[in-house]
Amino acid sequence: MTRELELQALLLRGLAGDAVAYREFLAALALHVRGFLRRRLAARPSEVEDLLQEVLLAVHNARHTYQAQQPLTAWVQAIARYKLADYLRGYGRREARHAPLEDDDELLACSDEAQSDASRDLLKLLEYLPPRQRLPIVHVKLEGLSVEQAARITGLSSSAVKVGIHRGLRALAKLIQRRNDDEDR
Repeated sequence: MTRELELQALLLRGLAGDAVAYREFLAALALHVRGFLRRRLAARPSEVEDLLQEVLLAVHNARHTYQAQQPLTAWVQAIARYKLADYLRGYGRREARHAPLEDDDELLACSDEAQSDASRDLLKLLEYLPPRQRLPIVHVKLEGLSVEQAARITGLSSSAVKVGIHRGLRALAKLIQRRNDDEDR
């Protein structure tokens, strides 16, 4: 709720003529809309980014229709859903996930920024693993390759890839546990 109020305050200041606040509003909103779109599309990142720009442009063009007593989430979500439906209809995409467009996921519930932070943290943790564990995890678990594909790329056998994943995930869990224990002290 506080994030919505912050974004609403930025938008209202922007509508009152504060260009800096309006740019901050669009930048912050982009993080949330990107996450919203990624959850609904099984598309390449460039398609998500293209659609994100369309949504932000639509928000900009419709900014005069926003009413201060109206929840910001509902207003932006209506625009985002319309653009998403238009995109899917216009390109005949069958790649949309099975999440219905009318679900009540709150647009501001999670930010794409959190996902970026988690990815960055995971990549830092993976650096602690030896290549025989790190590479199979990256190829199979993060990139989505099959065990056989990862084996060809790494030069390991399929069973070595499976063992590397298993041992690597166990080692990552221990690293995370140690860090949590250190933070609790």
